Amino acid sequence: MTLKRLHHLSAIELRDLFLQGEVSAVEIATYFLKRIQKHNKDLGAFLTPLEARALLKAEALDRKRSQNKPLGKMAAIPVAIKDNMHVNGEITTCASHFLVDYKAPFDSTASRLMEEEDAILIGKTNLDEFAMGSSNENSAFFPAHNPWNLKCVPGGSSGGSAAAVAARLAPIATGSDTGGSIRQPAGFCGIVGYKPTYGRVSRYGLVAFASSLDQIGPMTTNVADAALTMEVIGRYCTHDATSLDLPQESYLLSKELEPGTVIGVPWQFLQNLKPEVLENFQEAVESMKRLGAKIVDVDLDLLKYSIAVYYILATAEASTNLARFDGIRYGLRARQAKTLEEVYELSRQKGFGQEVKKRIMLGTYVLSSGFQDAYYKKAQKVRTLILEGFEKAFSKCDTIMMPIAPSAAFERGSISDPIEMYLQDIFTVPANLAGIPAISVPSGYDRRHMPLGIQFIGPQLCDVPVLQYAYAYEQATRHAKIPPLYVEDHK
Repeated sequence: MTLKRLHHLSAIELRDLFLQGEVSAVEIATYFLKRIQKHNKDLGAFLTPLEARALLKAEALDRKRSQNKPLGKMAAIPVAIKDNMHVNGEITTCASHFLVDYKAPFDSTASRLMEEEDAILIGKTNLDEFAMGSSNENSAFFPAHNPWNLKCVPGGSSGGSAAAVAARLAPIATGSDTGGSIRQPAGFCGIVGYKPTYGRVSRYGLVAFASSLDQIGPMTTNVADAALTMEVIGRYCTHDATSLDLPQESYLLSKELEPGTVIGVPWQFLQNLKPEVLENFQEAVESMKRLGAKIVDVDLDLLKYSIAVYYILATAEASTNLARFDGIRYGLRARQAKTLEEVYELSRQKGFGQEVKKRIMLGTYVLSSGFQDAYYKKAQKVRTLILEGFEKAFSKCDTIMMPIAPSAAFERGSISDPIEMYLQDIFTVPANLAGIPAISVPSGYDRRHMPLGIQFIGPQLCDVPVLQYAYAYEQATRHAKIPPLYVEDHK
């Protein structure tokens, strides 16, 4: 393997080459930093490359290896960090004008754990502002583009991370998934995206959107790399009250399904799928049959209410969480303000984008006096019913298969109706409401040669089995490819 083809390797293959002494950490870091420099102007995947930090870490790793010191599980693997997660001493913008100069005073637990295992943090990636969006068109700075077609969106809100991994600017990136923000862009860009069980990965150092829904997870070119990342970041954290105090898991994956594996499919819920998406999904189901799985129909018709429930609960939590951005403690402050009230009002007016303002207003409305019972409390009750619906379905099956989105990636600017945009998350939101693990895996391509994806969803705490189902499907089908624009060797 020559240096000119390092981006064709998985994260694990890169690590192993480094451990075997065939390539240095500095060579790896320099190679991927040059790819970012070459492609990011067109792709918009990165907001802030971390060149100095990456090279310092790489030099330290080369010294450790030369001195025969123990090296971590992610030794010399470049990792991109979604820019709503703190890296100590680096800017965290959340793709918002409000935080354009905000320097993180501490590490997120996820980024710290990866650095402790000798990963090289190579840059901060683009996103919809404060993770609010499904297309990455809501970044305050510039949109990210889909590596398969630069006219199309990469999905959101973790669109920059998805585009970076798909274009092989980094083999691993982190995302945050509040209503599908890891899985939907992963599906749109033809990569793997994993949302763990709620609480499995610490949210400490993640700028909150909706605290009962947010979850950090890996975005990778393959399932094995996602499993490796979960071994590192899926640990108990005392700084996060929702972190699960559970033993560290070992993600040993097999190409074979366990005998007797039962997969549930909510056919009634999927009846209005576009023919192209339905055909692709049916082919994926047939692939699992050939692997020995039994397919059963499960009743999840209640999921049709999930978008309404999500956009009540998520916006309510967002309006509360974003109240901390007041122009006083950190971030942008309106200089023309003359009173305290004007500081609050004008700072938010200038700092927040349209989508963020829209969601704050919606959340404030559903929490306001006279409407809380009609909207927020009722939505919480329906959320409980959705959780019970999943529990009933999982009494009949081990995992549930669904598509990722109603379509493949769409062209930038083609969806102007907010309801239509919100419905992009119809298949991903339910897992967040129930707090259960779900993974997006490439499943083929549409007639435009744009990626399609399917997801496997499991019961709470069944993170390892969910990755196992995805790995078996991935190994049997091999749909993941490098986008044509990015196959050529780095010059």
